[in-house]
Amino acid sequence: MEPRSMIPRRLSLKGFGTALAVAGFAGAAATSPANASPSAPLVPAGAKTLDALTTQLAALPRRRDFKTAPMILDNRDQWDAEALDAVLHYAGGPKQAWDNTELHGPWLSVMRNSMNAQIWSFRHPDFLCVSATHGSAQLALYDEAMWEKYDLAKLVGHGVVTNYYAQATPASGMDPADYENPKGPFSASANSIVGLQRRGVVFLACHNAVWDLAGRLIASGANPDHLSAPALCADLSNHLVAGVVLTPGAVGTLVELASAGFAYAR
Repeated sequence: MEPRSMIPRRLSLKGFGTALAVAGFAGAAATSPANASPSAPLVPAGAKTLDALTTQLAALPRRRDFKTAPMILDNRDQWDAEALDAVLHYAGGPKQAWDNTELHGPWLSVMRNSMNAQIWSFRHPDFLCVSATHGSAQLALYDEAMWEKYDLAKLVGHGVVTNYYAQATPASGMDPADYENPKGPFSASANSIVGLQRRGVVFLACHNAVWDLAGRLIASGANPDHLSAPALCADLSNHLVAGVVLTPGAVGTLVELASAGFAYAR
């Protein structure tokens, strides 16, 4: 039988109720923990440091009230600096940063596989997996409102019509004690941004990718409000999937992650 420290915990009813109360209290604010909190964590019970980071990130604000955004961010107020700092100063380990650029690639699966091996094979429950997301992969980090408003499915192709990458799957709700279940919450059937966030994965968004997308949308005529590039960039930045951490640039942030001891993976 697997040691109890490796069996993922579920958030207690008391803790979950408290989280909901906090989210409800702050929900009216543009910068609020409600925009930053995936529900029902599935971090291993022995992962005290990872659990603390997950709790900290859920409480830290994400700025989502931008009116305009410049091409190059030169002020900490322009990205999720506090949340990014928390990731960079993570005291646990090991730590791995994935350079994810291809939406149709195996990026969600390789992160899941890495976590499974680290947690159950190598017995590192505090393993932290971070996705430095840019390129086409970042399309998965915009909420459904942006997919509809700017018809992002056209950029995705492959018959995709909605952002299913950010939607929890039925497998995510299955019994986490049965970690060997090939259709369970640690299997490929549970691959999604929300599913991995519940396990402690941190998804970083790239401002440069947001700016580039704004330019593409304007050039293609997919700009129903006739916004300028700075305004359209702000609109996209305000509609990242809950829990995502906006950075000034994924590639530049990878350097910071490496300096903080994160192993690079691609």
